[in-house]
Amino acid sequence: MNIMDLTFIPGSRIVEVARLAFATPDVDFLCFGESDQPSPAVARDAAIRALTEGKTRYPDVRGLPALRDALAGYLSGLHARPVAESRIQVTASGMAAITVAMAAVVRAGHRVVVISPVWPNIANAARLRGAAVEQLDLDATEDGGFRLDLDRLDTMMDGARALILNSPGNPTGWTATEAELRAIHDIARRHGAWLISDEVYSRLVYDGREAAPSLLDIAGPDDRVIVCNSFSKAWVMTGWRLGWLVVPEGTSEQFADIVEAVHSGVAPFTQHAGLAAVRDNATVAAFRAHCAAGRALASEALIGLNGVRYQPPVGAFYAFMAIDGVRDSLDLAKKLVSRHGVAVAPGVAFGAAGEGYLRVCFAQSAGLMERAMQRLRDGLRAEVGS
Repeated sequence: MNIMDLTFIPGSRIVEVARLAFATPDVDFLCFGESDQPSPAVARDAAIRALTEGKTRYPDVRGLPALRDALAGYLSGLHARPVAESRIQVTASGMAAITVAMAAVVRAGHRVVVISPVWPNIANAARLRGAAVEQLDLDATEDGGFRLDLDRLDTMMDGARALILNSPGNPTGWTATEAELRAIHDIARRHGAWLISDEVYSRLVYDGREAAPSLLDIAGPDDRVIVCNSFSKAWVMTGWRLGWLVVPEGTSEQFADIVEAVHSGVAPFTQHAGLAAVRDNATVAAFRAHCAAGRALASEALIGLNGVRYQPPVGAFYAFMAIDGVRDSLDLAKKLVSRHGVAVAPGVAFGAAGEGYLRVCFAQSAGLMERAMQRLRDGLRAEVGS
């Protein structure tokens, strides 16, 4: 077989580091976007109960009515505008939500703008649709933060089919303000473009709010806006592969047809776990507090470290740090694994704008964070003189 007949997309540099870490004894894993905490007991118990009751047959491809209704109520209570149950489409993970959104609006030859540095699967999903992906790099600030140049975005959106937004963002933690979201929404609408918004980290913010500003606070039900979300992060359910979409009013049948073709619905017992989770108000608050503690430990270890520029993120659960003088973050990440016993994600995994950075997932227990951050500090001193 000629493998050149297959479609190729760039491989994950995070996975490359992780494979080395799996083969190396005594390594602390901070490279994946995943906590070391268990999924909530209410979700696990609900899944077991659903399995025991034999809820294993083909589901409604749109999602269980009870889950769609619960998600609509949850979002309506969280955001400024109500979300009707008819706009909810359940998907097999947040990534599946993004894939379905892309399938709905992106065609071969379309131009898609992505704000970067960005989780690589987002851009790759557009590339698999045959789109031309253009990345708008966030501007790095002197204090280690990031800002979006709205004028450059306006220029790039001329003729674009879609803008893919991730706020709070992976890997940077950059979080659009409500004013920025309104400007982004206006730009997309003026150019006749779709907005696909990945809001999986929306509940993980550290400024006292219940949620980050969302396009669900701003966009009308008929706007060209698709919001993607998942149970993976805020509910600590990464392995469950359960997500959802909020789609424009009147388009639910079209999206259900795409889900039918892509993955034919989500296992009912998994959806019952999600239903129990979304009804449990305590889990998200407890996990946000857990992440805040990890964020504080990361900041204690990194702020003031020679050669490191870092600002604690507003949202998500990553410390994204610039390392002065580093031109090959993948090589540095591999050395940190093999020589110092700590696995972090290389910045280049998130696009060219991420080169020279490392990403740490701080959604970990205090013991793991303290040991891993000491290893990271020692490793950076040894490898780059930080």
